[in-house]
Amino acid sequence: MAPPLSHDRLLTILRNEGVKLAEYPGWRTRERDDETGKTFGPVHLVLNHHTVSRDSLRIVAETGYAGLPGPLAHIHLAKSGLATMCSAGRANHAGLMAVNAFVSFRDEQPTHPAPSKASGTVDGNDVAYGIEAENLGDNVDVWPRAQYDALVRINAAICREYDWTGESCAGHKETSIEGKVDPRGPVEGYGSRGRFAFTLDLFRKDVDERLAHAASWSPGTVTPPKPPTVEERLAVLEKTVKDQGVRLAVLETKGA
Repeated sequence: MAPPLSHDRLLTILRNEGVKLAEYPGWRTRERDDETGKTFGPVHLVLNHHTVSRDSLRIVAETGYAGLPGPLAHIHLAKSGLATMCSAGRANHAGLMAVNAFVSFRDEQPTHPAPSKASGTVDGNDVAYGIEAENLGDNVDVWPRAQYDALVRINAAICREYDWTGESCAGHKETSIEGKVDPRGPVEGYGSRGRFAFTLDLFRKDVDERLAHAASWSPGTVTPPKPPTVEERLAVLEKTVKDQGVRLAVLETKGA
């Protein structure tokens, strides 16, 4: 069983992972459990989305859309990398998941089949944490480096808490029976990597890389070499002087 995290615990693990956080007013009591009569949890995966819009925080956290009331995710992720807490309960982000896809993430299988409605469905809002990252989803709008890094950190924080691997991190297009395409688009870069296309397989590898390190780790960082000791400097100086002496002696011999 993987019960949902308390509000404070969710904040703690995200901060430990280096995520920049804000709290949307009322997020601690805003959810869809009471309104739907359905309970959030147990949770089995993290589901990643793009918003298909700009200035979407209030929509995601509170108002939602006609026929789809908010909150629309647990966390809204701005292009700056700022993660805003929107809910800790049931949120309208996942819709129906294909059972074959859901099982592959629940069981952390190494491959994830295309979602098949014929396999049956499960209400994804019951079983998944949802992250809505601000991006138009048109394959042109760029994911800034800070935003992608924060998305990796958010997923890793939840996985680290539950002792999951990156195979518990899904994209909406990998579970939806409605033909969703998110997340997608060009990424500015990550760590020492330059521009690349957002793919879920690479994203899961980036999550696993984080999980192989302490939560305080940052990608692409290189430990600077230790400065040479006085003895090492003297040894280099003595070798340089000796080499110069030999060189001069050779030149003098050639000139004789």
